[in-house]
Amino acid sequence: MNMKKRSWAEPYKIKMVEPLRMLSRREREKAIEEAGYNTFLLRSEDVYIDLLTDSGTSAMSDRQWAGLMLGDEAYAGSRNFYHLEETVREVYGYKYLVPTHQGRAAEHIISKILIKPGDFIPGNMYFTTTKLHQELAGGKFVDVIIDEAHDPESEHPFKGNVDLDKLKNLIDKVGAEKIPYVAIATTVNMAGGQPVSLENLRAVRELTAKYGIQIVHDMTRVAENAYMIQQNEPGYQNKTVAEIVKEINSLTDHATMSAKKDALVNIGGFLATNDPDVFEQARNLVVVYEGLHTYGGLAGRDMEAMAIGIKESVMDEHQKARVGQVHYLGQKLLEAGIPIVKPIGTHGIFLDAKRFYPHLQQDQFPAQTLAAELYVDSGVRAMERGIVSAGRNPETGDHYYPKLELVRLTIPRRVYTQAHMDVTAESVIEVYENASEARGLKMVFEPKYLRFFQARFEKL
Repeated sequence: MNMKKRSWAEPYKIKMVEPLRMLSRREREKAIEEAGYNTFLLRSEDVYIDLLTDSGTSAMSDRQWAGLMLGDEAYAGSRNFYHLEETVREVYGYKYLVPTHQGRAAEHIISKILIKPGDFIPGNMYFTTTKLHQELAGGKFVDVIIDEAHDPESEHPFKGNVDLDKLKNLIDKVGAEKIPYVAIATTVNMAGGQPVSLENLRAVRELTAKYGIQIVHDMTRVAENAYMIQQNEPGYQNKTVAEIVKEINSLTDHATMSAKKDALVNIGGFLATNDPDVFEQARNLVVVYEGLHTYGGLAGRDMEAMAIGIKESVMDEHQKARVGQVHYLGQKLLEAGIPIVKPIGTHGIFLDAKRFYPHLQQDQFPAQTLAAELYVDSGVRAMERGIVSAGRNPETGDHYYPKLELVRLTIPRRVYTQAHMDVTAESVIEVYENASEARGLKMVFEPKYLRFFQARFEKL
């Protein structure tokens, strides 16, 4: 019987809307100039479709909103903390929990505990805040991701995988005692939202166990990674996302979490661990930097919403719709011949700015230029993930020149419709058709840390 492929719809219905405002092109040109051609410095009210980030921008469910009313705002021993702790153990499998206000606070604490000056921290591609906290603790990040991750044209289904030879060579070169842990991100943001396979993670676990090296898991999008394993890794098609999440986590020692992504909340995160000694140190440090160990900088209502969001995040139907919307946009762009990172990842579409603007040198900031041009065209706000995000070498002061020069169209969860994706695709196509007219930018203000957030530019 010939079965025609059927359409699918989001597994929810809309109960509340937020009106959007579309500025005129002239108003958008003025707004981006005043923002120093940095989309982070735009006012959100001047943005039509906001694809800057999926961090804290998702829509909460009615159950999460109801959970806010159950907030126990006691300074110590909030019942919401114990619900969150129970949920982390049940869904993720880690024994101990330290809540934090967001993911980078957990990165700060684990870096202070595990890293000594002179240490090396191998990882499957850097992330901006993670790498900075490693450096501030005296460590040096070393990229051990497979080469395919740096090639936007590669169709490797698991471009987040660790290159075991690169990792082994680093261990042989500097010694295991200089490597406190391997940093594993699921999925790999800077590579284009690319997943790690369980086969690779098991091999990393086996190698590190031989040398007594731990694994710290950036589990910010672990449920999305699990969905990609379910879809693409042999032997996992009949496993649920929840089961695969548990298996991923079981191969790691500690985890940092920005709950503002997978867990569908607007603020929150945590540090989780299976090590009682690390837990005691973290529970002590969180009091210094965040708040008491039973609230970690969060209101009780935020912890309640997070506990509910964690359970929603590992539902198969949620991930099918979430990742499916990203793939819908990506497929439209591929069909139009737009250069994007392939294969399509989980949380956004990454435009290849080098191929958009082959006439611009990398130090003319082609990705920053592309994000600004996209906003001017349609009011769609995206973000740069290239030379500006990579920062400078602290020893030489020179720019880092990453192979990938990307603009990220990041899709918030449960926020936009397919029609918004259509508008976005049409704008990207229009900007691509006029790419030869684009001029680059020069940086006129540069903060010391994480410059991509606040740097300002002028047109060349």
